Amino acid sequence: MARQYDPHELEVKWQQVWEADGLYTVTEDASKPKYYCLEMFPYPSGDIHMGHVRNYTIGDVVARYFTMKGHSVLHPMGWDSFGLPAENAAIKSNTHPAKWTYANIEKQEASFRRMGFSYDWSRRLASSDVDFYRWGQWTFLQFWERGLVERKKSPVNWCPSCKTVLANEQVIGDGVCWRCKSVVEKRDLEQYYYKITDYAQELLDDLDEMPGWPERVKTMQANWIGRSEGAEVDFKLCDAEGNESDESITVFTTRPDTLFGCSFFLLAPEHPLVHEFVHGTEYATDVMGVVGAAAKATAVERSMGEREKNGAFTGRYVINPVNGEKLPVWVSDYVLMDYGTGAVMAVPCGDQRDFEFARKYDLAIPPVVIREDDPLYEQLKDQSERVVNDVDWDVAHADEGIMVQSGQFTGTPTGKHGEGVTAVIAWLEERGQGRGSINFRLRDWLISRQRYWGNPIPAIHCPACGLVPVPEADLPVVLPDNVDVTKGETLADHPEFYETTCPKCGGDAKRETDTMDTFTCSSWYYLHFCDARNDDAIWDKAKADYWMPVDQYIGGIEHAILHLLYSRFFTKVFRDMGLIDFKEPFTNMLTQGMVKLDGATMSKSRGNVVAPEDMIAKYGADTLRAYILFMAPPDKDLEWSFEGLDGMYRFLARVWRFVDETADESAGAPAFSGSPADEAGKTLYREMHRVIGKITDDIERFQLNTSIAALMELTNAAYDYRNAVPEGSRDLGLIREVAETLTRLLAPYVPHMAEELWREVLGGTDSVHREVWPVFDPAAVVADEIEIVVQVNGKVRAKIKVPAEAAKDIIEAAALEAVASWLDGVEVKKVVVVPGKLVSVVAK
Repeated sequence: MARQYDPHELEVKWQQVWEADGLYTVTEDASKPKYYCLEMFPYPSGDIHMGHVRNYTIGDVVARYFTMKGHSVLHPMGWDSFGLPAENAAIKSNTHPAKWTYANIEKQEASFRRMGFSYDWSRRLASSDVDFYRWGQWTFLQFWERGLVERKKSPVNWCPSCKTVLANEQVIGDGVCWRCKSVVEKRDLEQYYYKITDYAQELLDDLDEMPGWPERVKTMQANWIGRSEGAEVDFKLCDAEGNESDESITVFTTRPDTLFGCSFFLLAPEHPLVHEFVHGTEYATDVMGVVGAAAKATAVERSMGEREKNGAFTGRYVINPVNGEKLPVWVSDYVLMDYGTGAVMAVPCGDQRDFEFARKYDLAIPPVVIREDDPLYEQLKDQSERVVNDVDWDVAHADEGIMVQSGQFTGTPTGKHGEGVTAVIAWLEERGQGRGSINFRLRDWLISRQRYWGNPIPAIHCPACGLVPVPEADLPVVLPDNVDVTKGETLADHPEFYETTCPKCGGDAKRETDTMDTFTCSSWYYLHFCDARNDDAIWDKAKADYWMPVDQYIGGIEHAILHLLYSRFFTKVFRDMGLIDFKEPFTNMLTQGMVKLDGATMSKSRGNVVAPEDMIAKYGADTLRAYILFMAPPDKDLEWSFEGLDGMYRFLARVWRFVDETADESAGAPAFSGSPADEAGKTLYREMHRVIGKITDDIERFQLNTSIAALMELTNAAYDYRNAVPEGSRDLGLIREVAETLTRLLAPYVPHMAEELWREVLGGTDSVHREVWPVFDPAAVVADEIEIVVQVNGKVRAKIKVPAEAAKDIIEAAALEAVASWLDGVEVKKVVVVPGKLVSVVAK
C-alpha cells in the first residue's frame, strides 16, 4: 500500500524519538577519531532568519556525515547573549535584557529543534548564564596576573548612540559603529585593555600554518595586524635659535633613508605634548582650533588621502638628527595617535599627504630620492648646494631610486627594503640617535563597556590600595537583575552593587561598574563546549585536548577580524597558561554566503525577509534544508526562489515514491548478489557508485549544491531502470540496494525523511544516522563496454560499443567496419583513435 509523504507528521515524530534516545549526546571515545563541527553561535535577536537556516544546515550536514563515517562528533549550540544588541533591543521593547534575551533563546532553540539540527543539547550555553560568565571573570584575573590587562587613560572610540566605548576593530567603514552605524567620536577615558599586541608577531606568523582558512580571511587579519619594519628615530627638542634640550620626541618610520628630506615635524592633535607646547602662548588659539576640529572627525575621515589637510604651528622646533637642521613642529589632523608614536617626520618629497601639507603651508620640499631616468637626477647627483623647492612636481615622488642631497649616503640605491634603509639605520644606531624597529598597526584590545548587560569586570577601586582584583574565591561577581535600562541605568547607578570592601586592606572600596565587551565571551566559548558542566574548573584539560581544535568552523566573513582574531589570541594565552596543548582554535574555516531576495540581502529593514517558520509550515524542514543547500555553493551568495522550493519538495516526494514502491516490490526478495544480471542493472550499479563517490568528495570539499544534484541524478537513474526493465524481470536485490543507498546518502541533508524511509519503509532496526556511510568502489564505475563515436571527415557517421579495455587496433577495425558504406570509392588517408572517446577517419 502506497504511503504518502507527510513531512509535518514525521518530522516532529522523529525529533521526539531522537531526543528520547539521546541520539546526539556525545562523550569522549578514544576508540574513534574525533570531529568537532561548530557554527558561530548566534545573537538571540528574535526569530531565526534564512541566514541562520543556511549556516546551521551546512554544519549539520557535515556533522551527520562524519558521524556516519565513524567519528565521535561534537556538534554543540549556544547563544552569544550578552552585549549591546540585547540591551538596545530590550530598551526598544521596554523590558529587561534578561527577560528579552531568554525569551528569544527559548524561541530560537525551538526553531533549531524544528529544523532537526543534530546538536548535543546537554552542552547548551548562553554567555549570560552565570555558570559561563564566572569563567570569563576567572580568565580576566588570569590575564591580569600574566600582565595582559592594563587600565589606562587614552583617546578612545565613543559611540554616542550606544553610549559606550568601542574597540578599534568595532569602528567600520567611514568611521561608524559596527552595531548602530552612528558616527564614532573620540574621547579621553580611562579604560581596560587586553594586551593582544604581546602576541602580534605570533598571530601574524601562524597565519602561514593555517591552510584550511580562506586566503581572504588570512589576508584581512594580516593587514589588520599590519607589521612594518623600519626605525625609531629620536628628534631633540630645541629653541628658536636651534639650541638643543635634553628632551626628545621619537618617531617610527619605514623609510629612515628619507630623513634628509624631512623638512617639518608633525604631532597628532591628541598627542600629550600639544597642550604643553602651546599653553599660554600666542599659538594656542590656532593649535587648539585644529585639535577641536579633529575631535569632531573620525579616524577614517582624517586618514582619507583626498581630504584637505589642516594644521597649525606650535612655536616649537626639533633637530633633524642626520643633518642638524631645525624643523618646525606642527599639529595636523591627518596624523593619528593610534599609529606609531603619534608623531611624524614629514618628508614631502616622498609622502603625498606631507607633500600637500607642505604646498598648503609653504613648507620646504627637498628631493632626496630620485630615479636615475628623472631629469632632476642629473641636476642633483653632484649638487653641492641644497635644492629645496626648485622642483616642478604635482605629486610626491619616488618609492625607489638613488639617494641625493643625503650627505655621505648620496648615490646609494634605496627603496622600501633597499641598501639606503639599512645604511641609515646602522648610522643612527652607531650614534645612539635611533634604532631598527618593528611596528604593528594592531593596538591593544579595549574591552570595557559603560553598559549594563555584560560580564562584570572583577576589579575593585580602593582609595588606599588602588586597583585590586576580586579574589578568585569571591567569583562570580553576579550581575544584578534590578537595573532598569529603559531609564538609562547602568551598574554605576546602583550603590548596592558597587559599594564593597577592599580585599587587601578591608577598607571601604568601590566595585568596578564597567562590563566586558561581548567578544570576550565569544573568544573562548568553543572551549567551554568541551566540558560544559564543569563547576570546578574552566574545563578538564584532557577533554579539551581530545576535542580541540575545532575541525570545521562555519560563520560569516564579517567576523574575520573581530571574533576570529580575538579567539586566536585567547587560544595562545590559554596555551601559555598550560590549559591546552595547541595554538590555533579552528583547523578549517568556511565563510558562508548571504541569502538574498531580488538581489538584496534579506533584512527586516528592507522588508524582504522570508520567514523560515512560514516555509517549514508549508513544506517541512527537510525541503527547506535541501533547497537552501542546493541553490548555491556554501561560500557564495544565494538568491531566494519560491519556485525552487516547490521544485525541491517535488523531488523529495519523487524519492519517497521510489523508495516506498521499491520496498513493496522487493519485500521477501533475495539480497543483492553484488553482480548485476543485465546491462540495465550494470548501468544503474555504476551510477550508484559514481554518485557515492561524488557526494563523498563533494561533502569533504563543501560542494553541497552539486552533491544534491548528484542525488537527483541517482534518483533519475533508478526510475530509468524501472522504466526500462519490466516488472518481473527486475533485479529486486539491486533496486533495494539502490533504495537503501539513496536513503543513507540523503540522511545528512533530509534527516527526518531519511529516518522514516529507513526505519518505517525499509525496515531498518536502528537509526539511519547510526548507519555506516556508503563506501565508494572505484572498480564498480568502470564499464565493461563503452560507446565511441566514429567520424568520417569530421561528421559523425556511427557509434560503436567496444570492450572498455580494447586495444587501439581493435577499436580501429570495429570503427572502419561500422562506417564501411561511407568509405566506398574513397581512399582512407588517416585514422585517429582517441581511446574512450572517438575514432576520426580522414578519407579522399
